[in-house]
This record gives sequence, C-alpha cells and structure tokens, in this order.
Amino acid sequence: MHLSDFDFDLPENLIATRPVSPRSAARLLWCEDTNTLDRRVSDLVDILRPGDRLVLNETKVIPARLFGTRHRPGAVGGSGKAAIEVTLLSLTPEAQWTALVRPLRKVSHGEQIEFGHGLKATLVDKFDGQAVLSFNLIGEPFDKALAKVGKMPLPPYIAAKRPADEQDKLDYQTVFARTQGSVAAPTASLHFDKEILSALSQKGVEFTYVTLHVGAGTFLPVKADLIKDHKMHSETGYVSAKAALEINQSLQSGRRVIPVGTTALRLIETAAQTKGVIAPWSGATDIFIYPGYEFKIAGGLMTNFHLPKSTLLMLVSALMGQSRVKEIYNHAIEQNYRFFSYGDSSLLIPSETKKVD
Repeated sequence: MHLSDFDFDLPENLIATRPVSPRSAARLLWCEDTNTLDRRVSDLVDILRPGDRLVLNETKVIPARLFGTRHRPGAVGGSGKAAIEVTLLSLTPEAQWTALVRPLRKVSHGEQIEFGHGLKATLVDKFDGQAVLSFNLIGEPFDKALAKVGKMPLPPYIAAKRPADEQDKLDYQTVFARTQGSVAAPTASLHFDKEILSALSQKGVEFTYVTLHVGAGTFLPVKADLIKDHKMHSETGYVSAKAALEINQSLQSGRRVIPVGTTALRLIETAAQTKGVIAPWSGATDIFIYPGYEFKIAGGLMTNFHLPKSTLLMLVSALMGQSRVKEIYNHAIEQNYRFFSYGDSSLLIPSETKKVD
C-alpha cells in the first residue's frame, strides 16, 4: 500500500479559515452503509439513536504560540536582541517545555527569551531541531501569563493564510474542554455547542469523556512511500475507569460507540483489550490505523475532512474502505464541503459487511 493511494486534488477555495456560526450549523455528510446524505450537524438529533454513545475528547488547547525577544547580556552593538517565535509542544516531567523555536540557531544554551507580562524562558537544551525551555513561572501563574501573551497554534494551512487572533481562542476550543495539554484541537468536537449537547442528551444519546493531548505531530507529513514504513508520532492520553465502564456497558448491550474525532478513536482503540472490551488506560500512544486494521471498539466516527496523504485519511479509509472513502471525498468536493480544522463534518458508519479493498 503506497502513499499515492491516499492522494486527491482539493480546490484551494474549500480550505476553511474560519468556522461557521453557530457551531452546529456546519454541514454534515452522513455516510451510513452505502448511503451518502447531505445534512447539518444539528441534524444529529434526528440521525443518532437513543442509546448511542459518543466518545468526546475533553483535552484543552493551550495558546502555545509565543512571540518574544532573545536577550543576550553583554552583547556588543545591540546584537544581543533578536525576534524569536516559539511553539510549545509538551510539558516534561521536570516541568520544562519542549518547543519549536524559530530561528533556533539564534538562541544558545542559557540564553533567555522574554515574552511580556512577566513571562520568560531560558533555553536549556537542543535536540532533533527542537528546544527545551525552562520558564520562570509554573502552574497557575504560568497559565495566566500564557493566556495573555500566547496565540492559538492554528494548523499550518490556516496560519499560512492569516494570523491567529482573539476570536480563535474561542473558535479553536471545544465547549467541554477541561484538561490542558493540547497544541491542536480535536476539531470534530468543535461542531458541538451546549444546545446540541443538551438536545442529544434529551434524545437519549449518551456521552463518555476521555483525554488525548493532541500534539503538533498530527500535522507532520507522511514521507514513507510504503505506508507500513511510516512511524507515527506519540501522544499522551487517559481513559478513566468510569469511561471504560460506560463504553463496555454500551458494547455489551449491543449499542453503538461512536468516537467524535480521530483522537478519541485512536485512544479507545489503544485502550482496547480485545474486540468489544476496553480497559482503563493512561500513557503515550503511537497507534497507526490504516487499511487492514480490525477495529475493536469504534462502531463509527464523526470527523472532519482530512488532508491528502495524511494518516487521518488512512484512518477513515481503514474504517470505511478505500473505495468508499474516495466516493465520499469526491461527493464532498463536488458539493463544496469545507475542509480541514475549521471545515464541515462527516458521520461515518461502516457497513457490517464492509468490503476490504
């Protein structure tokens, strides 16, 4: 199976740079079995069945993009200052941050970067094109300063078109976000607002919350020609005992478990013990789901439309079949669905007798 098997042509004008409002007004391509139907996210109240369980990722995106100034004490002729851009990646056990720093060559070990509002960082290490930064603030003081000076880390295909602004701090965050740690949003969940969550609950749809902190690796391109040779990035997640119990009860009673977003799907498939059984779990996962994978927990998926040649496109192809996904994406392009993080959504429910491509 080759990378070219997951390529397609996407018109530039279909890449969304802002979400629709209200959130649930986004379009929804409902693909169940062989049916392909044009709907709205708000129609989920009519589409989903009482007893269906949606699995939601409650991770919270941090405003991880920072713009600061490097200060080199004692530099001659003003050369001690330089504009530095930092994108935080992950918190280490030592309460330091791995980060992308641009330009990294401008910053040496022990040098300090100032971001404003009292927030400063010292570069303590460099490795594999990344930096390790030690900040002068931790805990709540760090969070408050970061909220003031940080920008939302918009995906590259949006950031190339416009800078992040204050509106993105609302738009690029789910309404149920709780646990800080992501540098990218679980974007399928951005379509939910309090009104549709309430309406679904009244319908009898049930919810389970899990946490997978989405890393910048989600935007890394696949470089291996043979899919099986690709090394997936690692992300940290958590499935509580309560979440595992809820999912197991749904599965045992024959009800559908539908993760919202590829992050929630990857996490519950990681936590699966055997087909139809999930256990409490925490740790780092680098699970790579591509055609040929046998799903153990997920009975469907709600997800946005993904990049050509991406691991996310490979995942939906594993769920629905490659030929079926090509049909779905051709339909989405023909009908001018909006693509990627701020775009429209799809509800994918595979046939129980899905053809293997």
